[in-house]
Amino acid sequence: MNSSEFRRRGKEMVDYVANYMEGIESRQVYPDVEPGYLRPLIPATAPQEPDTFEDIINDIEKIIMPGVTHWHSPYFFAYFPTASSYPAMLADMLCGAIGCIGFSWAASPACTELETVMMDWLGKMLQLPEAFLAGNQGKGGGVIQGSASEATLVALLAARTKVTRRLQAASPELTPAAIMEKLVAYASDQAHSSVERAGLIGGVKLKAIPSDGNYAMCASALQEAVQKDKAAGLIPFFVVATLGTTSCCSFDNLLEVGPLCNKEDMWLHIDAAYAGSAFICPEFRPLLHGVEFADSFNFNPHKWLLVNFDCSAMWVKNRTDLTGAFKMDPVYLKHSHQDSGKLLPSPSGLHWQLPLGRRFRSLKMWFVFRMYGVKGLQAYIRKHVQLSHEFESLVSQDPRFEICAQVVLGLVCFRLKGSNKLNEALLQRINSAKKIHLVPCHLRDKFVLRFAICSRTVESSHVQLAWEHIRELAAAVLSAERE
Repeated sequence: MNSSEFRRRGKEMVDYVANYMEGIESRQVYPDVEPGYLRPLIPATAPQEPDTFEDIINDIEKIIMPGVTHWHSPYFFAYFPTASSYPAMLADMLCGAIGCIGFSWAASPACTELETVMMDWLGKMLQLPEAFLAGNQGKGGGVIQGSASEATLVALLAARTKVTRRLQAASPELTPAAIMEKLVAYASDQAHSSVERAGLIGGVKLKAIPSDGNYAMCASALQEAVQKDKAAGLIPFFVVATLGTTSCCSFDNLLEVGPLCNKEDMWLHIDAAYAGSAFICPEFRPLLHGVEFADSFNFNPHKWLLVNFDCSAMWVKNRTDLTGAFKMDPVYLKHSHQDSGKLLPSPSGLHWQLPLGRRFRSLKMWFVFRMYGVKGLQAYIRKHVQLSHEFESLVSQDPRFEICAQVVLGLVCFRLKGSNKLNEALLQRINSAKKIHLVPCHLRDKFVLRFAICSRTVESSHVQLAWEHIRELAAAVLSAERE
């Protein structure tokens, strides 16, 4: 494909994408396929001679689209949002064209420096404490990770290195292996499974702290666990506090957990993967009170801030905690400016992350922040929250249903009053009908349905239609149970 054909096909693809987004509401939100559907539809080997672009595009509709779950449909209410906006799509196109691998400043100065500045922009939108910003002389700073799971793992590994070096400095006879087997980390029993996975990868014990009646980590239970583990000769070193849990969007109390972590010299990492976007709105910023006690903070603009996947924003108070854990300087990555003193405070993502290579992801933030403005982004968040409260009100007016957790942002947890089996049957009918898509969670011993406001294009009419559909299916389920 030469540049002339690229111009023509590129315009065709933009039209295809625009038509897809404009017509997504008419597509069935969940596909009618079974596992293994795709393999029989395509050849067993790559073609020896080139296929035409027309054939490829035709196969998109014949082969790919029948197996797509349409996350951006206004009838998709499952999981959490995944961001999508036209400015971010255009920035992704440019990112692909530039195609740099930004592992150091020299590898792509603009890639490195724009990311540093965009993370400061976003940090200021959240009103993060100054300690988390790079600025011109700051000790902290932000970096774009691929996911919140990566951010949690990076924080845990940095904390592990920090505590190991501190203990070895005090007791040189201690080996890293001897320290490792005693390390213990903590998170709420409502924390995301990726936190447990970080413990597995990091080779440290992770203990689940019981949550209270609001599904928040109980600080007194955390303190009790820490004291018990210290008495047993273990080394508490890392705590993950969750703001906006996946199950029900509950919030750990940072003002209780934070001081305890500081007192016990435990690294506090805040996982706000979904909810963090809402903190750009002044009315939701109090949910972040206590962030000043944290060592690291992360949320996903690629969930709810209109920046397409992948873009997970992570800040640290002291960037040397990361660079000290991950810094490697092979000769082929060195460049003439690295010791010049002219670089920004966070000169390279190389020492802040697990992969070496990194895409020019900050372009997406730059495009979205400039084309929406802070006020436009705030309006987007507020619209989703308003729609969730509208759905909550509809559920509350039907005596057959109950709300199962406080509705704070864009998630409503609800169920039919009755057995888990009854609610499992309702969810099965909902997802089999494929008009809307939901996923469940367990809150204590209850099987609960989650209704998350997700699509950029969702309106009150979609919420109303979804509720009427749920009510009709609920009537059928209750009727079947009585028979």
